[in-house]
Amino acid sequence: MKIIIDNKIPYIREAVEQIADEVVYVPGKEFTPELVRDADALIIRTRTHCNKELLEGSHVRFIATATIGFDHIDTAYCQSAGITWTNAPGCNSASVAQYIQSTLLLLKVMCGRALNEMTIGIVGVGNVGSKIATLAKQWGMRVLLNDLPRAEQEGSVSFCSLAEIAQECDVITFHVPLYIEGKFKTYHLADEHFFRSLKRQPVIINTSRGEVIETQALLNALHTNQIAEAVIDVWEHEPNIHPQLLKEVMIGTPHIAGYSADGKANATRMSLDALCKHFHIDAQYQITPPQPDEQVIHASNREEALLKMYDPRKDSDALKAHPELFEQLRGDYPLRREEQAYSIECP
Repeated sequence: MKIIIDNKIPYIREAVEQIADEVVYVPGKEFTPELVRDADALIIRTRTHCNKELLEGSHVRFIATATIGFDHIDTAYCQSAGITWTNAPGCNSASVAQYIQSTLLLLKVMCGRALNEMTIGIVGVGNVGSKIATLAKQWGMRVLLNDLPRAEQEGSVSFCSLAEIAQECDVITFHVPLYIEGKFKTYHLADEHFFRSLKRQPVIINTSRGEVIETQALLNALHTNQIAEAVIDVWEHEPNIHPQLLKEVMIGTPHIAGYSADGKANATRMSLDALCKHFHIDAQYQITPPQPDEQVIHASNREEALLKMYDPRKDSDALKAHPELFEQLRGDYPLRREEQAYSIECP
């Protein structure tokens, strides 16, 4: 078996080389028709677009993307070509929740906002959004949920409209997949009309897909004080992000909200598990991220400890200093562990 793997997928080499006869590692943007022609499987990230142009005439029969999103895979073509594909739903949901939690704590530290006096609107209540709802309630926030597919399936009792979110929320955070069209379209979900409808000058957070928010509309909302702040991890036209928007957001990071080592290990494990299942391979392997240098966090309180574990300002400062290094900052992201990797000592 021959497998082509994105060379930025972590913790995979020792495990996959027990499974495959030949493994080739390349940058995500360097997958070519010539390279994949005689491959049996691909393990990719969002930078590799799997479509007819790449796959036609190849031996590829299986694709695993080590990501939650899969809009970089032409699923209709894969179905017609007999190519099985899989993603890693929920793999980094705890990592994104950590990013949002740290962001909320920064609103308290930097802006003097009392979380238990704020209402948060969560747009998209899947694996990630559900975790955000839980942690927001733990911090004493009022929580409003918007999820059109779930509301249609489960009934609207637990959900509200986007208009209600715009009217009532102090924080609005987006966790939807990117749908370009259709009744659940999320492309430019937050557009000029949305920002004009806001009533409480909220903080806007986007860790879903860049195209969910219309860039110019967001800039205009910042300029006209329709919103108080913006925290942006995902951008339209990545990696060629809007330089003025980067300057003006409170936090701007290079699409790394889900990049904890724990989330990456989950995605790698899920991809290999799916590959072994597809090809009926019985393999034993462990995917374990390394321990942090300092496993004991000394802090005066839990909030301080959580920010010591992960403070998104560091990632934001790095990107704002060198926006041209977007891909490098993302590809060479340093070790970041979630809370279970630490113990906290408070006086």
